[in-house]
Amino acid sequence: MFKHPIRIALVVLGLLLVMTGPTLVGFITDYLWFSEVGYPQVFITVLRAQGTTFTVFFVVSALWLALNLRLALAAIGDIRPVFRTAEGIEVPLPGRSQLQALANIVALVLALLFGLFAATQWPTFLSWWYAVPFSTDDPILGHDAAFYVFSLPFFQMVRGVAQALVVIAALAAGALYFLSGNLTAGSFPASFKPTPPARRHLSLLAAVFLLLLAFGAWLTRAEYLVSPSNIIFGAGYADVTARMPAALLLIVVSGLGAVLAVVQAFTPRNWPLPVAAGLYLVVSIGGAVYGTALQRFIVTPNEQVREAPYIEHNIQATRRAFDLDQVEVRELSGNADLTLEDIEENGPTLENVRLWDHEPLLETFGQLQEIRTYYDFVSVDNDRYLIDGRLRQVMLSARELNPTSLPNRTWVNERLTFTHGYGVTLGPVNQVTPEGLPVLFVQDLPPVTSAGPVIDEASVYFGELSNDYVIVRTNTQEFHYPQGEQNVFARYEGDGGVSIGSLWRQLLFAVRFGAYQIILSDDISADSRILFNRNVSDRAEMIAPFLTFDQDPYLVVANGHLFWILDAYTTSGLYPYASRVGALNYIRNSVKFVVDAYNGTTTAYLADPDDPVAATWSRIFPGLFTPLDEMPAEIRRHVRYPSDIFTVQSSVFTTYHMTEPDVFYNREDQWEIPTIGDGVQAGAMEPYYTIMRLPGEADAEFIQMLPFTPRGRDNLAAWLVARSDGEQYGRLRVFTFPTQSLVFGPSQIVARINQDQAISPQITLWNQQGSQVAWGTLMVIPVEESLIYVRPLYLRASGGRIPELRRVVVAHGNRIVMEATLDAALRRLFDDSVAPVTGPDPEVMDALGLTPAAPAPDLVPAPAPPPDGTLPLPEQARQAYERALDAQRAGDWAAYGREIELLGSLLGQMQQP
Repeated sequence: MFKHPIRIALVVLGLLLVMTGPTLVGFITDYLWFSEVGYPQVFITVLRAQGTTFTVFFVVSALWLALNLRLALAAIGDIRPVFRTAEGIEVPLPGRSQLQALANIVALVLALLFGLFAATQWPTFLSWWYAVPFSTDDPILGHDAAFYVFSLPFFQMVRGVAQALVVIAALAAGALYFLSGNLTAGSFPASFKPTPPARRHLSLLAAVFLLLLAFGAWLTRAEYLVSPSNIIFGAGYADVTARMPAALLLIVVSGLGAVLAVVQAFTPRNWPLPVAAGLYLVVSIGGAVYGTALQRFIVTPNEQVREAPYIEHNIQATRRAFDLDQVEVRELSGNADLTLEDIEENGPTLENVRLWDHEPLLETFGQLQEIRTYYDFVSVDNDRYLIDGRLRQVMLSARELNPTSLPNRTWVNERLTFTHGYGVTLGPVNQVTPEGLPVLFVQDLPPVTSAGPVIDEASVYFGELSNDYVIVRTNTQEFHYPQGEQNVFARYEGDGGVSIGSLWRQLLFAVRFGAYQIILSDDISADSRILFNRNVSDRAEMIAPFLTFDQDPYLVVANGHLFWILDAYTTSGLYPYASRVGALNYIRNSVKFVVDAYNGTTTAYLADPDDPVAATWSRIFPGLFTPLDEMPAEIRRHVRYPSDIFTVQSSVFTTYHMTEPDVFYNREDQWEIPTIGDGVQAGAMEPYYTIMRLPGEADAEFIQMLPFTPRGRDNLAAWLVARSDGEQYGRLRVFTFPTQSLVFGPSQIVARINQDQAISPQITLWNQQGSQVAWGTLMVIPVEESLIYVRPLYLRASGGRIPELRRVVVAHGNRIVMEATLDAALRRLFDDSVAPVTGPDPEVMDALGLTPAAPAPDLVPAPAPPPDGTLPLPEQARQAYERALDAQRAGDWAAYGREIELLGSLLGQMQQP
């Protein structure tokens, strides 16, 4: 038949290589990468799990479909069937042998699709197989929580696939029976008249389907505990009293229906299957109607009483699932008057108040320290270091290489020459130069350290920005860093990357990355290595795709080297009775990844061995997680409680700090996260890191905190703290304030700042001069039994690009001050010997080119005289400014408004050429 079988075989082989080649190359190069990072067992385990689930589902699906199609084809016989249309036209159909071949092909294709789908569900299969119990039973059915988290998803997947296979088999067999004449339609009302083989086959399929419906009804009882009900998440009164018993009855009816289907299969009776279907529909609809009626007429009129036990289940489960059941609660008065002695005793707290926000500091770093256009600072991280014997909070950022900004973007430049970033910029959160710029402890190229950690290896081959592949140890010099008009070059001496010295490996990676240059380049030698998957987040996700990662990897300087720490979470959306935040209702910060910025060495540390989800993955991947105790001490000092989980916990805690069902039902003590703005846009406050001595503690520590206000009100209700240091790591503590007294909340403080008689005019003047004023984060600083609010103010000069920290506003009780530094503001607030500042702000006057006049007497101002056109514009502006201050002190806001309008007009005239 074929004259050239060898040529045909070569063509087929070539087509197979074209279709499967990239996938095969991806498998091989991924295995090489996993071997290089030290986790080949992860790759092999995942591949084995995918292969196992694919094989099982493919084989079962193929056998099931082939068997059913063969049974249907057996009824056709050897006679070629003919299909007769209503008009009497006879259409010959394929014979039995042709139909058999076609049926086998269809069965294999469908089985392939089911197998491919099952292969994507390998985490569901493995977590069910290796599940570790939670040792916590649900209060309704008595199942361990592991049944819902691990087993229920697997059972739902199996049920769904099985039902799909039964339906497909029934439709295909029914079509064959119909086309072959073994199944005919009767007169109206429609009825089918099958032959005995068709009757037996289709009835048995109906029996299997009814058994699957019974299995589904059994699962439904459990699904009520992981689904929202009327007012809570989880089964409510109507679910437990009506719908779950109805599901039990549905199991019985479905089982009885299966028996009736078998009866119909082996008897000539036609009523069993309709009776089975009718019973199922009656019970299904009746259960739904009964549950709805019970909810409307029994539960709703007495909802608080009826739902109380289930509300309590929801409260307990939610607090347990979000790790809030161990939150320590402490009450504070919140209105104690602080003294200068209190301020001095809390020096470690106040000297670490963060005055630099991430965005302005990142922009300032970029302007001052990027050095060259191809360097980028991607993000700024908060951390703490021991500097000169004191624990100091600092903000730091890595100087990463951005290949898209290279002036000459050739393959050699992007892949062989410019391979890495270099150095970091690090400075304290609270120090400012006289020019309003951040003080830097580590800066420049090569890094110069004036205080803080010394960096011996500053190269950044792996970071937040880097993800394109590069090749190191080539004959091309690697750019290290610029030095004056010259460049310093270096050769990579690390252990990272996959060797590509052989032609075979060069061919593999040339195919993977679509880069023919890898094969043709004379610069690649036997010692060369290719570095890829260099983005630290992508790197960790490749190793553990079943974990959820924090959005903020952060940089750590330890033992002279640079490391990245990434927090990873185990999550689920199926914890019984726990309310959801988005798609999840269970979360633990159980894993911490550490990535060496130079070598790419990636280690996953198990931070919470008591987490059943993490323990399950440990059983699936033995050796994947390293005990946290083995993390180097110098790195472990910088472990911090991550922000993403704290944000989720804070959101949940606003409601679930209420533990009494009656209080919870009425939302009597509902909290919310404060919303503040800068006059242009408003947003919810975000958690922030700081160093402080918590009330009742002896020493300052690194914490993350967030305040709460009562729902619909602006006063402060509480603040939540997550601790990060030593044995206190991961502990949450909430400080509450009495409800009978007023403690100013963040939005109230912001409003008072905006209305302050001394601050508001100065802000207005700065903005009218063409400068841009930007407010920083408002921070709540607990000191003893009271609070201090601190908010920095940044000023960007007209036409300038660098935001400068120019003022710090501090509020305590009923007093608000604004000074150039935090120390000066605190002295004004708490040191009675410091005289209050009156009169115009010197910097404002300097900006206007004026000389400050003597303070005006505290009298009611006279009506403003008309502008004297004979006076110079600066003098007119000075007089208008002084009259505005006099009117403000006297409370004459109409006069104040007129003078401010006049001042704005004069400033506009001064700016005209």
